Amino acid sequence: MADAKRDHSWLKAAPSHVLQQTLKDLDRACRDHGTFKVRWRSKARWAPSFRFPAGNLITVERLGRKWGRVKLPKLGWVTFRWSRPLGGEIRSATVSRKGGQWFVSFLVNDQATTPEQHATVDTVAGIDRGVKAAAVTSDGEFFDRPFITAGEAVRYRRLQQQLARTKTGSANRVRVRARMNKIMGRVTSRRADFCAVTAAYLTAKNALVVLEDLKTRNMTAAASGTLAEPGSRVAQKQGLNRAILDKGWHRLELALTSAARYTGTRVVKVNPAYTSQRCSACGLVTETNRESQAVFRCKATGCGHTAHADVNAAINIKHAAGHAVSACGDLGNSRSVKQEPVSRATGRTPA
Repeated sequence: MADAKRDHSWLKAAPSHVLQQTLKDLDRACRDHGTFKVRWRSKARWAPSFRFPAGNLITVERLGRKWGRVKLPKLGWVTFRWSRPLGGEIRSATVSRKGGQWFVSFLVNDQATTPEQHATVDTVAGIDRGVKAAAVTSDGEFFDRPFITAGEAVRYRRLQQQLARTKTGSANRVRVRARMNKIMGRVTSRRADFCAVTAAYLTAKNALVVLEDLKTRNMTAAASGTLAEPGSRVAQKQGLNRAILDKGWHRLELALTSAARYTGTRVVKVNPAYTSQRCSACGLVTETNRESQAVFRCKATGCGHTAHADVNAAINIKHAAGHAVSACGDLGNSRSVKQEPVSRATGRTPA
């Protein structure tokens, strides 16, 4: 680090432990993902941030009900909007920029420990994540909210059109992108708040939360094809990708894992195969069971179970806790109707 500062005088303006922490983060990324897979972040897509790891050098004072100030090494006193109590000893501080504004977040030691067991030991909830409703539980509860208003959607679309007409590297392009980031920053904040509130509610209510083991990155990959034969249904795939990313499936999973540390809830992921096609009453698996996005009606003789399709899927996810969901049916164009073993005593598939 000393040699780098001699070669590049501008590095002297930054605190040494901030630069050292950046090198530690780089080293960890190389060890976790491999040196040749680590890439520099795009200047256009990266939100600047840096971390002060020495909590003993950070001083925080409250100036009033809404405002406080923090003393950071080499930066001095910085005033910030006080949004919540610190609740513990400061371990580090991270300064980041988002949507044209600067934020400071503190890592604190709140002395909290994970309970050995949940307050209600026998409570279980299966969670089905969808594109119409962000999350549906096996108890029939629906969790959803719009993250972008109609006016923001119109303005964002116009800004996208303006961005397409700007010249790369121009000052006008920077201004348009900043306005886009401001709108999308509010959308991201609403989504994060929704996931945090939903996760806190679900973990406080249930000792076991069951999710489908969804590979969101793979599911939102772009539709591909060859030059001679482009990818089929590209527009539909793009719309599905946007819907999945808008609902924040992965963010909800992370929020549940984080909230579970305070309640003792176990978060389990199961095989998602055929959870939307299986009847939660008799276990029949066929793609014709799901008549539409919202309607599930079992085609088995003598069953005829009818339910909201997402609730039925959430019940199947709940039943699959503790073991993988069996892969019924084949993956051909004409899938055969197959049924899992049914218990003679209960008439249900074993959970």
